Amino acid sequence: MKSQFVAEVRAEVGPPLLFGPGPLGERRIVPILGGRIEGPRLSGEILPGGADFQLIRPDGVAEIEARYTLRLLDGALVQVTNRGLRHAAPEDMARLLRGEAVPPERVYFRTAPVFETSAPAHAWLTRSLFIGQGTRLPDAVLIRILAV
Repeated sequence: MKSQFVAEVRAEVGPPLLFGPGPLGERRIVPILGGRIEGPRLSGEILPGGADFQLIRPDGVAEIEARYTLRLLDGALVQVTNRGLRHAAPEDMARLLRGEAVPPERVYFRTAPVFETSAPAHAWLTRSLFIGQGTRLPDAVLIRILAV
């Protein structure tokens, strides 16, 4: 299967809102403050107001669902829903959850972004499947998006 690099997202994030442990794990909401998307097929900004809704399961795996809006260079708006999984060794996951840096090669962080737009020039986003490879930084999330 071939893949094509689309763009890299850099989402600036704020401190998480912690709900505490529940029956399925710990719920967290991480606010998305803004950011950029840059690449050969998509470029623009991430508008403030999105969030990453997370469930940290008892086995240490983080189920993530980020929802945010892009404003592309031509003014088109694109809604993004990006679901995925993130896990690492327990000590590395603890560091990530405290907001500390962990080398990306020590973390499994994969996503499946879905795009929605009414802009005809970007309708291709609604007709393809995408995968993302993520990196969590202390104040940002990087997602390298590929079309498959």
